[in-house]
Amino acid sequence: MADLAAVKRALTAQRIETPSWAYGNSGTRFKVFTQPGVPRNPEEKIADAAAVHRFTGVAPTVALHIPWDKVDDYAALTRYATDLGVGIGAINTNVFQDDDYKLGSVTNPDAGVRRKATDHLLEAIDIMDRTGSQDLKLWFSDGINYPGQDDLRTRQDRLATALRETYDRLGPDQRILLEYKLFEPAFYATDVPDWGTSYAHCIELGERATVCIDTGHHAPGTNIEFIVAFLLRQGRLGAFDFNSRFYADDDLMVGAADPFQLFRIMYEIVRAGALDPSYGIAFMLDQCHNIERKIPAIIRSVMNVQEATAKALLVDRDALFAAQQSGDVLESNAVFMDAYNTDVRPLLAEVRTDAGLDPDPIAAYKRSGYDEKIIADRVGGNQAGWGA
Repeated sequence: MADLAAVKRALTAQRIETPSWAYGNSGTRFKVFTQPGVPRNPEEKIADAAAVHRFTGVAPTVALHIPWDKVDDYAALTRYATDLGVGIGAINTNVFQDDDYKLGSVTNPDAGVRRKATDHLLEAIDIMDRTGSQDLKLWFSDGINYPGQDDLRTRQDRLATALRETYDRLGPDQRILLEYKLFEPAFYATDVPDWGTSYAHCIELGERATVCIDTGHHAPGTNIEFIVAFLLRQGRLGAFDFNSRFYADDDLMVGAADPFQLFRIMYEIVRAGALDPSYGIAFMLDQCHNIERKIPAIIRSVMNVQEATAKALLVDRDALFAAQQSGDVLESNAVFMDAYNTDVRPLLAEVRTDAGLDPDPIAAYKRSGYDEKIIADRVGGNQAGWGA
């Protein structure tokens, strides 16, 4: 049986990073629906992230996206975040929204475009230096739409060159998180399409290059927890981008489509002893809150990760390993399912109460008046969003 005191300690120590862009207007390629009270600048995004942390107690950092969160004074922005009780997390780059990147960024046939893209990656490290961030998050939309459009091997060479220059610029406590995506916007071949490609480039770069798993970036039926287990074994799992998918890269609230999958993923994390923040995995959300209110949706996502983690911590590992060793297939599965089917909401309510928090973060947020305040205060100006 799981030690409940140890489970509570692990849940109290858990850390989940929220993304600045999820607080802004977002949507699909067809439409972005605006909402009242949406942040108009990076400071207001950070204020909303701080609100999520106040109600959940486990979201102390916020990831930034450059240039969406570009400011003149990053030291001042960092102090602002600190004053609100949160810190700056990963710095995310953007080499996919400029017209120059139509044929790719760091893998573009044009050397001038590749230079521009690589310079942006180096700029992001400068921002890391000024904010104290340790994580450089890289995602490339680079790829081709038609056979013969460009040379596949040469594009990998160009990618490796840009990654090497970027890696060599890192400070001693900084690292690369290299994300991958099966498809979109490149439909014939994507230059970093899967975890294996990301992993291979990370191995080539060095120990401070790690893989970021976006849970929405896989083909249907992909066993993501196997990827998690493999990368943990190799010491190369650096981060998650948590969201849910029904069809493709839907970026829905984590746990919405398949909460059992989220549990299975978190079990591998617990199994490897990788839940504690000292292990170094960044558990980030990467979501597109298109029709739902932003802050309550993010709070709900944090709670979904907490629930999956609590269930993973409750797996009777002694009983599970004994059944596995004896080849008892049904008992092994039963032990696993017993934990998953446990209602952990009362346990998490206790954890929050013990931490001086309201046991129901959503209800506490609704009572706080924060939503009404930002709707009243944030009138005028340009709402933040990712410009679809």
